[in-house]
Amino acid sequence: MTDTITQNIPPLSDENAFNARHAVFGIQSESLKARQTAAWNTFRELPYPTRTSETWRFASIKAIKEIERFAPSAFETVERPDLVERSKRISSVSGRFIFADENLIAAREIDPELEAKGVIFTTLIDALNNHQELVEKYLLQQSPELGSEKFESLHIAMLRTGVFLYVPKGVEIKAPFVVYNWAVQKDTAIFPHTLFVCDENASAELVEFQECAQPETEHLVIANAHVYAESGSRPCHTILQNWNRKTLSFQLNTSNAQRDVNSRGVLINVGSAHTRQEIHGKIFGSRADVNIFSLNIARGDQEMDQRTLQTHIAPNSRSDLLFKNALLDQSKTIFSGLIIVEPDAQQTDAYQTNNNLMLSDQAEANSLPGLEIKANDVKCSHGATSGKIDDSNIFYFLSRGIPRKKAEELMVFGFLEEIIEKIENEELSDYVRSLVQQQLIDQL
Repeated sequence: MTDTITQNIPPLSDENAFNARHAVFGIQSESLKARQTAAWNTFRELPYPTRTSETWRFASIKAIKEIERFAPSAFETVERPDLVERSKRISSVSGRFIFADENLIAAREIDPELEAKGVIFTTLIDALNNHQELVEKYLLQQSPELGSEKFESLHIAMLRTGVFLYVPKGVEIKAPFVVYNWAVQKDTAIFPHTLFVCDENASAELVEFQECAQPETEHLVIANAHVYAESGSRPCHTILQNWNRKTLSFQLNTSNAQRDVNSRGVLINVGSAHTRQEIHGKIFGSRADVNIFSLNIARGDQEMDQRTLQTHIAPNSRSDLLFKNALLDQSKTIFSGLIIVEPDAQQTDAYQTNNNLMLSDQAEANSLPGLEIKANDVKCSHGATSGKIDDSNIFYFLSRGIPRKKAEELMVFGFLEEIIEKIENEELSDYVRSLVQQQLIDQL
């Protein structure tokens, strides 16, 4: 295994960090270059959030204000067969990329038959250089607008790689496309970017794995994902976040749904010391059905900060959001969700639910669901629950000879299974179950 650093980049606190990163890496898109320069200036100018900010209510701010000690990842010649070997969670794929600190270390090209149909699955920079008009139609056209504008600006400024998946009209693909992002060098910042476009009546699945090579290295991750679903398409996007317990991570997601879309997003979060997740789904077309599901296990002193927004712009559309959190030890979760129904979005059918399973008396769950209804013919509801394992259910298991620890584990699995069953790929759902068991096995 070799890691050869070819360029050292100063930390984000250095005003030269932006120029140093871009001096050794050229982007042909002049419009993106200009936008990145503006984004760097915005990052430097915007203040850090405070706890008095509504979009950061209940959040711990101290760690976030220390991000400038991290240095953007360097450009390396990397050979990591160990990471390639660990990047085999799904055996049957339509394409696969493996990145280590944003450096591509392995790839499985897409099937020639898919390529002949016009499917594009490549690195973001390659896509910008070879499909510039198509990429720029969608790239960075939507923001979560949920409080992390400063950090989104930093992501844009430092953007240099990621993946672009484009599925043309009428193309249906069963095997998933898979991306692995590994954080490797200590005290580094990485900025993974995903752009997933399903054209009219197309269907595809994209799965992202996020992990650290070592358990003790410190990292900053600001990831950004955009899903564009054109009319009649059926995209599915899954993210499995398992950064190590010394990582500070941001996941800033947007989705854009046109008419007759059926889209599904699944988010699994078990890692990171502090994770901020922002999700904004906009529905622009009638008869669209947008679903977002999230499974989160917080342990130790982990904090998982979840902010969501469902914006209905077109009439006769549906959205369903379900977040389930299991909290152990002194962990903390924050869920702040809002459904907005615009005046013309009559006959909207929207749901938002946050359920918290408290597995420790020291854990803290904060839930802030909300509605903003501007139309008068809608069906919208929101709700949040927090509770412990029911002792009567535990007694049922004990009376049948099942030990308490195993009974508690089964109860937690039952609570989380509602999310896991949303994962259609059998290999992936089995992996998630094993991941959940790893998180719980020494805790209950």
